[in-house]
Amino acid sequence: MPGAPLEGVRVLEVQGVGPTTLAAMVLADLGAEVLRIDSASSGGHPEDWMMRRGRRSVAVDLRAPDGAEVVLRLAERADVLIEGFRPGVAERLGIGPEACQARNPALTYVRATGWGQDGPYRSIPGHDINYIATTGVLAALVRDDGRPVPPLNLLGDYGGGGMLAAVGALAGLTGARVTGRGQVVDAAMVDGVALLSSLIWSMRGQGRWRDEPEANLLDGGCPFYDVYRTADDGWLAVGAIEPKFFAALLRTLELTEEFPDQFDTGAWPRMRKRFAAAIAARPREHWIGQMAADQCLAPVLSWTDALADPHNRARGVFIELDGVPQPAPAPRFSGMPAPVVAPPPRPGQHTVAALRDWGFDDAEVARLRESGAVVQQ
Repeated sequence: MPGAPLEGVRVLEVQGVGPTTLAAMVLADLGAEVLRIDSASSGGHPEDWMMRRGRRSVAVDLRAPDGAEVVLRLAERADVLIEGFRPGVAERLGIGPEACQARNPALTYVRATGWGQDGPYRSIPGHDINYIATTGVLAALVRDDGRPVPPLNLLGDYGGGGMLAAVGALAGLTGARVTGRGQVVDAAMVDGVALLSSLIWSMRGQGRWRDEPEANLLDGGCPFYDVYRTADDGWLAVGAIEPKFFAALLRTLELTEEFPDQFDTGAWPRMRKRFAAAIAARPREHWIGQMAADQCLAPVLSWTDALADPHNRARGVFIELDGVPQPAPAPRFSGMPAPVVAPPPRPGQHTVAALRDWGFDDAEVARLRESGAVVQQ
């Protein structure tokens, strides 16, 4: 992608799972040439199909005699390799960091896992919900019945996993360009989720966060940072933390004289009731009309409504690819043209062409196909 920040960078994505697939998508969206190594016998996880956009796919049988050699040859020409195996699996397959960096000392080798490469849980299986459970974060995502609410799988798989892997890839790439030596990056979801929760740990350290549900500024305990039902059964998100925004909220709700001290927690139960009654008196569209420079208000939109939101449309927050709505590449760069994103590939769709582009000659490609080490779909 001419003018893109990662133009000329080559990335291998091996064992594509949620976090690695997101990390590779981010790098591809920013202009890297990403080659996905798919299984020769499996199409991978169908739910992450959309995140495979912007790259080509080579189908490799890593258990075939020549399968590992294909990946090692590709690693010779890559700047970054991202893998999502459990600890030790890549080594058993012959494509661990030591083997890959022996071929390419400048390679940044990113390992994205849930528990990390060491510790007593390292070999235990798990998913997003398990990883965030051990960091303290899931226990804080509760309402007053005390039952933790899974936050989709955004915190562990994607925020604490995929985004951390992408940052690790970029940092390793920058370091390799300075030193000529690659790094092995241990991007664990438990580390990433803990890092994302730094603000809450900071507040706990100051005695400003309690472990009880709905007892804090950001967990639904605070009436001026919560969600309220509107007259038409919609929902309005209120985030009036700063005093000037709280004052503006009181004016909008016509409650200016009732609550002189915003942080008087003794008044919070009555404040919540008064806020709920005022907001429930009008439909959601009325409150959307109150959004202004001094108001921290926003409608709670469904997935479908989000596509039609005027701000999202004006910014192009979502795009369509082959008729499928999806988030647009981000962040944006002043010198980067609007990216033209390629649709997700079928596993093995580009095996022959990509291997040729990455240094394999026609005779080698034919031999690998004949042996079953690679498959062209």
